[in-house]
Amino acid sequence: MAKDTTGRLHVTVKSGGKRKLSSKLWLERQLNDPYVMQAKRDGYRSRAAYKLREMDDKYHFLKQGQAVVDLGAAPGGWSQIAAKRVGAEAGKGKVIAIDLLEMGEIPGVTFAQLDFLADDAPEKLRAMLGGGADIVMSDMAANTTGHRKTDQLRIVGLVESAAAFAAEVLNPGGVFLAKVFQSGADATLQNELKRNFATVRHVKPAASRQDSSERYVLAMGFRGGA
Repeated sequence: MAKDTTGRLHVTVKSGGKRKLSSKLWLERQLNDPYVMQAKRDGYRSRAAYKLREMDDKYHFLKQGQAVVDLGAAPGGWSQIAAKRVGAEAGKGKVIAIDLLEMGEIPGVTFAQLDFLADDAPEKLRAMLGGGADIVMSDMAANTTGHRKTDQLRIVGLVESAAAFAAEVLNPGGVFLAKVFQSGADATLQNELKRNFATVRHVKPAASRQDSSERYVLAMGFRGGA
């Protein structure tokens, strides 16, 4: 081990064996990420919790009593933050977490293991909420192939699907928040969001790794709804 420029011990992962270089670098980055270490201390399931917390601290879109849908929720970091901020733990708001993967219980969060792309998913969700949602949020990332253009299309396609789902379940004035990546492939998505929402902005929270092209689109003031 060696100390980095901040004085923290830096963990180096040995290469060799069956471990690929990409796996070695990912594991090394995780072990040395201050947000990963802080998440463990604070009891959050992922470092992503800090991204949502930071964005809400600035734009105040999570409010007491709201109904929130967390798409691709596992392992649950965003659901944890949402449940606290809308009062779901105290029975004031509702948080529905959706994922294809199983997810452990979180106080105040109802988990549904289903595919949000399924035709009947919006109907099932409305039944669970007893109405529409105030916020649909997604920290999902599409599986990558290593081919840049293909990956960009997959990423944008996933966000477009999440936005379409949001348009079916959001109440008037609702909010859509989703992970995107800087690219020139999302013009159609931006135009669609600007038609459907009063304000659309890109946000890069400090908890996002600075060497990543990751950012978030925050669309507020949904114009549609039942």
